[in-house]
Amino acid sequence: MPTFDVVSKLDMQEVRNAVDQAQREVATRFDFKDTGSSLELGDGEVRLQSSTEDRLRALVQVLEEKLVKRQVSLKALDYGKVEEGSRGAVRQSVGLHSGIDTEHAKAVNRWVKDHAPKGVSSQTQGDQLRVSAKKRDDLQAVIAGLRAEDFGIPLQFENFRD
Repeated sequence: MPTFDVVSKLDMQEVRNAVDQAQREVATRFDFKDTGSSLELGDGEVRLQSSTEDRLRALVQVLEEKLVKRQVSLKALDYGKVEEGSRGAVRQSVGLHSGIDTEHAKAVNRWVKDHAPKGVSSQTQGDQLRVSAKKRDDLQAVIAGLRAEDFGIPLQFENFRD
């Protein structure tokens, strides 16, 4: 019986490279000079800090540009609220999500049950979903449909077995 897994993974090496590139650009750009702007990659988040909210927005834009160039989906980012720091400085943390949580898993399961051809089933296995069917063509139709739908998280399809 053919199956495949639906996962939501984040390539942390690409994220690290994007943050490094953004740090280099911030260090060399004239409009960031003497603003105290910085990016730090922490455990599951990127911490941004700058002197004003305008510079912080520009910092977010630089980070997003670098992530898009490295082909990291912006759907995996979860922006925290802007916090006031000392001397008028502002900071923000941007969470990095990987894995499919239960709410999104239910939405994907519901979509598969409602829109997939007859005989296709899906089940949650930890932070991924396994979709199985009797025919390979049905699974390919499910993959095409899931790619077209927006669930708010980046989806990848792997482990396709016949």
